[in-house]
Amino acid sequence: MSGNNCTAVTEFIILGLTDDPVLCVILFVMVLGVYVVTLFGNFSIIILTRNSSQLHTPMYLFLSHLAFVDSAYSSSVTPVMLKNFLVDKTIIPFGGCVAQMFCGAIFGTTECFLLGVMAYDRYMAICSPLLYSTIMSTRVCTQLLIISYLGSCTNAWIFTGCLLTRSFCGPNEINHFFCDYLPLLKLSYSQDNLAEILPAASSGSIMMTTLLIIIISYVYILFSVLKIKSSEGRSKAFSTCTSHLTAVTLFYGTTTFIYVMPKSSYTTDVNKVMSVFYIVMIPMLNPLIYSLRNNEVKGALRKLMSGRHPFS
Repeated sequence: MSGNNCTAVTEFIILGLTDDPVLCVILFVMVLGVYVVTLFGNFSIIILTRNSSQLHTPMYLFLSHLAFVDSAYSSSVTPVMLKNFLVDKTIIPFGGCVAQMFCGAIFGTTECFLLGVMAYDRYMAICSPLLYSTIMSTRVCTQLLIISYLGSCTNAWIFTGCLLTRSFCGPNEINHFFCDYLPLLKLSYSQDNLAEILPAASSGSIMMTTLLIIIISYVYILFSVLKIKSSEGRSKAFSTCTSHLTAVTLFYGTTTFIYVMPKSSYTTDVNKVMSVFYIVMIPMLNPLIYSLRNNEVKGALRKLMSGRHPFS
């Protein structure tokens, strides 16, 4: 790491969102509240889908994994963010910084894969309802989940491998509230541009592929729903998709803004705000989106809260 005749960086300083002490207290309370709701909401989804027989379907299997990924994604960043609000200087070791970036890359990429898989699941349920249980078998669902996690790990290793080939021997202040790849890359030194091209190509191809799957799935869903004669049937079909479409819009909208928009069109502070939204806020919103408009989830929750056995 120190091949440029200088001392290698062993730790980084996280600058965080703001230096204003009053604003730090306000943000600490707000982010802590959001984090508690995030953990409670996502673990509630996981518990409900595991304990309620009416939710033992592929749709809720994928939803439970999305809830796990959301809680893990938020937990990889939020504790460090909260610490930054309370102390003057947040210092993180080099290895810890790389580990945080690796976890963020895994869980962020897994969310992309899962949103694509959930769109395919809705396509099969609406366009091929008679074959749905056969095609979306336990084996197929397991394979889709394995592909999602393996693809995410591969993407994260590409990010990590490219970062570890760089030399860090200059400034060690990260102008962000966590160890993100691009701010770390700015602190590194190397003549090799592969670390800039390869991760962007890898994550970009994953985002484009999963987004294409989502778009194609919903085009077929739209044509199938329009063929339904009764307005009640169309409304019921659309209601199973609205939650997923809302989650897709929130996630892809913010990540596209950060990673696709020209860097000259917005400032680092805007980047930080958008990062807060998709790392801290979206993991809290997803369980609310999937539960408030979902009668099956609300029914399972009422059954669990009333003390009746969830399998009854």
